[in-house]
Order: sequence, then structure tokens, then C-alpha cells
Amino acid sequence: MNDKSSADTLVVTPPGAEPASQEPVEKNVSTFRLVATLAVAGILAGMLIAMVNEHTKPIIDAYRAEQLRIAVYEVLPGAARYTTFYLVDGELNPTLPDGAKEVEYKRVYVGFNEEGGPVGVAVSRGESGFQDVVMIILGFDPVGGKLTGMKVLESKETPGLGDKIFKDKAFVDQFFAGPELPLVSVKAGSGKGEPNEIDSITGATISSKTVTRIINNAVAEWMPLLQQGIPEDEQP
Repeated sequence: MNDKSSADTLVVTPPGAEPASQEPVEKNVSTFRLVATLAVAGILAGMLIAMVNEHTKPIIDAYRAEQLRIAVYEVLPGAARYTTFYLVDGELNPTLPDGAKEVEYKRVYVGFNEEGGPVGVAVSRGESGFQDVVMIILGFDPVGGKLTGMKVLESKETPGLGDKIFKDKAFVDQFFAGPELPLVSVKAGSGKGEPNEIDSITGATISSKTVTRIINNAVAEWMPLLQQGIPEDEQP
């Protein structure tokens, strides 16, 4: 019995028929079809992102507004309520011009006690830190020239080091002890006991100095305007 490989197998082709090809047939894919498929997928993905953003944005905005409200009361310990004033044409106003966008105007939060007397003002400000922008809110007394509090709103500083600007209680407490303005950042334990000294954080000097720098810059920006007179309480 003779064994033959498949390569020796005789293939009979009927008369008039094309010889069978033993090579796979290559199918040409239309470039237009590929582009169209990708375009449709991109449009659908974009629509999905837009729908999700439209649904979640109001929720995120409401959450941020609530966190800001809580933060204002934290940095203004003596406030029973506060009013937001916008800087419009060099003056503070509780309302914006018709059609104006709130995000385009700087603002200050003026805190009042139960009797309607001002207890201080709060402003938010962000500047570059070691890793990224550090956003804080600070409270201060424009009349007495003292800080009343500080809270970090946003920060991406190095975990375990830079994030101590809001996790290190001893560091944060210094800003609620009524230090005089402007602040001076000193190496921890090397201060002279001056009323405006803030001990920096060992291992996170840049981040901690960023906080004092932001505070000083914010106060320098707002103090001249506020010293002309703090707006009165809008509530009767």
C-alpha cells in the first residue's frame, strides 16, 4: 500500500471550471467604512459623555457650594451668617449686573454676628504649590489685621508630605490662633515668638510656605478695599 501526502492528491477540475485556488482569498476592507465606523463610535461616545456631564454637573456644583458654605463658617468662627459681595467696578455689591456671569467676578464673604456686626471676611485664592495649584479659603479681620482661620479646599500635593498642609492639625491650628498679618513662615522650632510667625512643616517646606504666601497675597489684594469700609449687613 502506497502512502501519499495531501500535496500528491489529484484534484480533478470539471471542464470549463476555474482551477480551485489553495491560497486564502484576501478581502479588501473599505477605508471609508473604517472611517465611518470610527466616526459613529466617536459621536456616540461624545453624546454619552455630554449626557453624563449634564446629569452630574448640577450635583457636583451643589456639593461644592455646600462645602464652600461650611468652609466660610469654619474660617470665620464668630459668624452667625454671611453675605457674598461681588467686586463690580471697584466696589463691593451684593448683586451682579443684569446678564453678568458669576464666575467672572471676584467675591468676598462678609461674616456677621447675631447683632449684625461684622466679624471678618473670607476670600478664596489658589496659587501654584510644589505639585499643582493649592486652593484655600481664609478668614481675616481687616480692622484688627489678624487672621481668623484657613482651610485648604483643593490640593494635589505629595501624599504623606505636602498633604500635611490640611492633615497636620498642629500646622492648621496656627491659622486659627489669631496670628497678625502679614504672616512670616519660619522653620519649625526656630521662631522668635513673633505674633505673625507660622511654623512650616518639616519635609514639606514648599507646600507649607505656599499656604502663607497665598494668604499674604490675598490679604494684600483685598485689604485696601476693605479698609475703606466693610459692607453692612443686608438682613434687617
